[in-house]
Formats: sequence, C-alpha cells, structure tokens
Amino acid sequence: MEALNLVLFVAEAIAYFVLMVTLLHFRHRLGLGVFLTALGVMHFMETYLAAVFYVSLPFGDVSPGSSVFFSGKLMMILMLYLWEDAATVRQPIYGLFLGNLLTVGIAWVLQMHQPLQLSSNHTPDVDFLKEMGWLMIWGTALLYVDSLGIILLYEKLGDFFRRRVVLRFMISGFVLLTFDQVGFFAALHYFLDVPTAVFWGGWKAKMLSVCLYGAMFAIYEYRIRRLGADAAARSISDVFGDLTFRERYNDLLERTGRDMLTGVYDRTRMELEAPLMLREALRQGLSATVLIIDADHFKDVNDGYGHLQGDVVLKSIAARLGTTLRSSDRIFRFGGEEFVAVCPGTNHEEGLLLAERLRWTIATSVKTPDGSPVTVSIGVATADEDGSGFTAVLSAADGRLYAAKKGGRNCVVGRSGLVKLG
Repeated sequence: MEALNLVLFVAEAIAYFVLMVTLLHFRHRLGLGVFLTALGVMHFMETYLAAVFYVSLPFGDVSPGSSVFFSGKLMMILMLYLWEDAATVRQPIYGLFLGNLLTVGIAWVLQMHQPLQLSSNHTPDVDFLKEMGWLMIWGTALLYVDSLGIILLYEKLGDFFRRRVVLRFMISGFVLLTFDQVGFFAALHYFLDVPTAVFWGGWKAKMLSVCLYGAMFAIYEYRIRRLGADAAARSISDVFGDLTFRERYNDLLERTGRDMLTGVYDRTRMELEAPLMLREALRQGLSATVLIIDADHFKDVNDGYGHLQGDVVLKSIAARLGTTLRSSDRIFRFGGEEFVAVCPGTNHEEGLLLAERLRWTIATSVKTPDGSPVTVSIGVATADEDGSGFTAVLSAADGRLYAAKKGGRNCVVGRSGLVKLG
C-alpha cells in the first residue's frame, strides 16, 4: 500500500507540474489570468486535504494537499517571478488573502441564519467552513512570507551560483518549504490537534516534492522552454481573442489622429471626418455649425512665460472645450492655438449661443501664471446657409474669426456680425 501511495504521490506531482507549467508557458497565448486562476482555485482543496486527508508513505504519513499541491504552488510562484516580475507575483497572493477573508466573513454571517436540513445525510456545517477559512487565511499569510522569502533567497543565492539556476531553485524550495512546514503544522496542531509525528512525514514529503519539481524544472528550462518560446508567444484564436482584437482595434482607431499635446483630434482627422459629419447632417435635413476658436495674444503667453506654460494653456483650453461641447460634437486642433468644433444638428443661432458659452467659460477659468485671464475669439458659420461643403463653411467661419480678432478679440462673430464683446 505504501509503495502504491508513493507512485501516486509522484504521479500527482508530475501531473501538477506539467499542467501548471503548460499554462505558464502559453500565458502569452491564453492570457496570464488562466494560469493565475488555476493557481488560486485549488487553494481550498489544498487546505482541506492538509487538514483531513493523509496517506501512508515509506517515510511517514503525509497529506498530498500540503506536500504536492501547496509545495507546487510555491515553486510555481518562483517560476512566475523568474519569467514575469514581482508585481505580477503579488496578484494571486493578495487575491487569495482577500478571498479567504471574505470566506471567513461569509461563514460568520451565515451563522445568523437558521438553515433547513433538506436531507439527513447533508447537514450544514458552517463551523467547518469558518474553521477552514481561518486555516486558509493562515496558509495565505504564510504563502505571502514564503513567496517573499523564496524570491529574496533565490536572488541572494545568485551572488554565489549565478549560472546555477536549477540549484538556486531547489535550495530556495528546500529552505522555504521547511519554514512553511513549521508554520502551517503549528496551525494544524492548534486547530485540528494533528499529531506531531505528521510533521516529519510532511517535511520529508515536501523535500521529495522539491526534488521532483527541481528535476522537471531543469528538463523544462533546458529542453523545452528555449525551443518553444516563439510558439508560446503567438496569439490564440478563439472568441475571446476575437473580442480582444476588436476592442484593441477600436481603441487604436480612437487614438489615431489625436493631437499629442491636447488629446483632441488633429487636423488630419478633421479633414477626414468633418466633411462626413456635415454631409450626414444635411442628408437628415439638419443644420451643422462650425466654430473656429483662436486663443487671443497667445504669442505673448509663449514669450512671457515660456512655451511649456503655453502648452499648459492650450491643454486647459482644450479641456474646457471638451467639457462644454456635447458628445455628438467633435473638437479638432486646427493648428497652433486654433481649434475647430463641428456641431451637427446645431443651427446658426444655437451655434452662436454655444460659442458664447465657450468664450465665457474659457475667459473665466483659464489663467496665465500671473492670474490674467486667457480669452478666445470665435468665428461661427453654418451649413447649408454658408455653404453645403465643409471647406466652404470652414472658410466662412475663418473669415468671421478674422473679423472677431480685428474687432478687438474676446468675442464671437456670426453671420450678422459681432455677438458679444468682452
């Protein structure tokens, strides 16, 4: 019986390592979340087996949950660190710890219920769930310390065995799993009165696991990983991959044609989209208004405070335009300190009111470093009263902008002339 248990013990360790390393190896195709989920989903089973499930091996009584699966988890965390970074390693540890706290909290709340016993063979045992929750919290706290320790020890051993990766891997496992055995057995002895004799059997089993995992790590590191790196990096094709591609494509499309400084769309994007926006509005029998907004005396801002401060002013203007315009409107940086707003479904009178609101908002909220207000001049034109094509409407708005600047700036000029003088 002991020989059969030993064979099964080794088989379980090999199966665990092969499955988890496969997920880790193909993380760029499947996504790292698949590996992390598989790593964390077994935590309850590991703790449960460590508490109640033991088998007899030639060197003592051991729990596969602790000796195979928890030991494997710690070695997987070290491998994850070697191929990713410490920031990635902390994700499953923090997730497990918070999830276990939630388990204990839920068990505490459930005790307030009066549960029904639907079958004599299935009696609710909330105390067991709470007890296991505390064991899992303790185990996760140990895992946190174990993970820090195994990473730091692995790095420290690099001072002595820089090129002996497998040796460092195994020494780190021997030391930290010995520490873990002491810490977790203390909890088992306290909560479940597990006998002291089990400690030594469990420790020997963990050392055997490290030997098995170390041997498989060496095979993988020198025979498989270096040959299969390119294949592992290729993306997988499934429904989630298709969704991800579409989301990234839409995001790329949204970011293409953005002005690097202000974040609004640039002139190239305007030349592509603005004519379509006007054409679609006219096709639906609606008006479409175009505003040209120019920052007054902007050269003085650059000359007086420097171009970096001038950039701050431009970004502030763009931000105010973005928060004042509607979601259906589009704002483009036309060049230098000039912006163009295209507002479909907006007639000329509504466009004038919108332009005045923009002018007032900027004048009252955008300042130079000495507290002086930054003002804008705005020219307004509307399709199809000022033309049916975007070029014609933009030209009309540009002429009215020139009139606004010539008329004293800080004002809006439409078809009938000056609207507001600040």
